[in-house]
Formats: sequence, structure tokens, C-alpha cells
Amino acid sequence: MSAMAIDLDHLVADPIYDPDRCSIGFHPLHEPYLMLIYAFLLIPNSTRLFGIGLFIHLILDFGDCLM
Repeated sequence: MSAMAIDLDHLVADPIYDPDRCSIGFHPLHEPYLMLIYAFLLIPNSTRLFGIGLFIHLILDFGDCLM
């Protein structure tokens, strides 16, 4: 659930929700280069679940971009 905090960056978008917008590359916490940083969260045991949550979140957002 804490990995859903990545969606707080939607609050700075105008409009906040747009069903036709691709989140990847648009919102600040959904930038492709940040995926590398999120990958490092998978290494320590203390942040692994958070890292997995972030990756699942970004994969689902990418799936929305394809549709």
C-alpha cells in the first residue's frame, strides 16, 4: 500500500486525472530514469517490498499507456 504513494505526483498535474494520459514520463515520480533508483530498492531486505510495489505500479501504468 505504501507504494501507492508514488501517485501523489498526480496532484500537481492539470487536470489531476485524465484517462487518456500516459503516466510514464508525464508525472515527476513516473520518469523512466527513476526506475533505476527504484531497482536499487529491491536489493536491501528492508526496502524490497516497497521496491516490488513500485515496479508493479509502474508496470500497470505502462499497461495503461499501451491501451
